[in-house]
Parts: sequence; C-alpha cells; structure tokens
Amino acid sequence: MRNLKKVFVFDDNADILELCTIILEDAGYEIKTSATSNQIIDQVLAYMPDIIFMDNWLPDVGGIDATRELKGDERLKNIPVIYFTANNDVKSLAEQAGADGYLSKPFDIQELENIIERHLKN
Repeated sequence: MRNLKKVFVFDDNADILELCTIILEDAGYEIKTSATSNQIIDQVLAYMPDIIFMDNWLPDVGGIDATRELKGDERLKNIPVIYFTANNDVKSLAEQAGADGYLSKPFDIQELENIIERHLKN
C-alpha cells in the first residue's frame, strides 16, 4: 500500500468539491473537502494534508484570512496553499493571502494535477 499524498480542498461550492474529489481520487490522491474555513487550524491539524486548495469566497472566514492563519501557525506553515478562485484577480489575492500558488476557476484538469505535482516535489 503506497502512501497516498493528501489533498485538502476548501470551497463552499459542493459541485467543485465533488469534481475535485473525482479528479484527485482518480489521479491517486487521498482527498478531504470542507465547505467552511471555520476553525481552519483544527480542521487542517486533524488531517495534515500535503497540500491545500483554498477558495476565496468562504462563509465566515474568507480564504485570505484562513490562509494567513495557516501560514502563521508553526505546525502548518510549510504546507503549500494553492489559492483557488474564479476571481480575475487571483494572483494578487494569492499574494495578499501569502499562498504558495494559485489556480483560476474554471480550471483545467491537467493544470490541477500539474500544480499539485509541482508543489509536492519541492
């Protein structure tokens, strides 16, 4: 049993979560999803993913604040966070949040897999 890399996707859109789950399980990843970034530290600590996808528009705590919280936590700051939004300004939002990369929606399946591989090699 090879050790599957773990991906955690935060998005309030159930269709996106389902799509990511299908694509990533198919590509051989273990995946967890959440529609809210409340208690982000606890959620991530409980799963300890290898990489995180963070939507911008999340209820209560938005993606920027959630990403900043993760990056401010000693135990979690080294997990790559990919900012993930349909906003045209995804690059500058990712920079504001301190994310490690970004992916625009709608995304290309190959692009999604490539960005994960790129960040997990580092």
